Amino acid sequence: MIDGETHQRIFTWVLERLAQAGLIKGKTIGVDSTTLEANAAMKSIVRRDTGESYMTYLKRLAEAEGIDAKDAAAWLRMDRKRKKKTSNEDWKNPSDEEAEITKLKDGRTALAYKAENAVDMQTGAIVAVTTHGGAASDTATVKETVIDAAIAVADLIVEKTPEGEYEVHPDGVQEVVADKGYHSNEVALGLAEMEVRTYIAEPDRGPRNWNGKAAEKAAVYGNRRRIQGDRGKGLQRQRGERIERNFAHQFDTGGLDRLYVRGKENVHKKFLIQAAACNLALLMRSTYGSGKPRAAHNGVVDAILTILAVIKAIEDIFATWSANSPGEVRVFRRSERCRQLSPPSRKRPV
Repeated sequence: MIDGETHQRIFTWVLERLAQAGLIKGKTIGVDSTTLEANAAMKSIVRRDTGESYMTYLKRLAEAEGIDAKDAAAWLRMDRKRKKKTSNEDWKNPSDEEAEITKLKDGRTALAYKAENAVDMQTGAIVAVTTHGGAASDTATVKETVIDAAIAVADLIVEKTPEGEYEVHPDGVQEVVADKGYHSNEVALGLAEMEVRTYIAEPDRGPRNWNGKAAEKAAVYGNRRRIQGDRGKGLQRQRGERIERNFAHQFDTGGLDRLYVRGKENVHKKFLIQAAACNLALLMRSTYGSGKPRAAHNGVVDAILTILAVIKAIEDIFATWSANSPGEVRVFRRSERCRQLSPPSRKRPV
């Protein structure tokens, strides 16, 4: 298989084309993530310490509790009463040991991976992609994604447009926008120490105790002040258009609603190529007006149908006019016929 470095170079090459087309600004990025079901089944998980399957482990617990080993229904009743039954510290899938057990957005518990994108909030271009286990929290992964985005944008500062202008912000990433799932004291303080302004939606946590947390308080209050301003509200409204739409293009219409490769490295390569294709579609829409061949084909069909509709409307108008003025039309047609049959006139020499 093609290695991960080659996939990263392809993604970077597409970013360079976007920068040369003026489609990367780099000052403000938005971060968001989604979980995708891994190519591994929950029924195949085994214990990390003993290698037992789930049913074998449950049978052993039932015997220890004095439950009849042959009564499977009694095992399941006992299992429903247990807490934290499938911890990632205790269980794994032998087919894909890096996939993690988590709850998907539809409510199912499954083995999954998490894809996190950093998107240019001015153009919608994806500037960085990171891959994590499905159980990784947003607050634990956002810093890595912001650093990758900052490195990618810094490498694009030297790219010029055909007009010779530098469109990428010369100071690189300055602002980060995210939803309330990314809000925490550690995230606000960590990004502030990186000299990045945050516009992270803040959940309602009630009164806070800031004793001994002066730095965290300053970072959280600074973020709160920014998101309550006009610019902060505008950036939060743009998240749906710039970030969520990319996820729809990548994972819904892009056909990546679940994974068919195994291993974190292979999953990351898949995410990189999917993001590169999404960026190419952005470049094509900017250059040609259509991001996909299907959209271009539909545009041609719409143009043809519009022309046919105009022709039909003109014919209807002429037919209505002919019905209202039959004599004038007959005279007009007779005069046209006579003009066609009469020989051309010749001038007499003087």
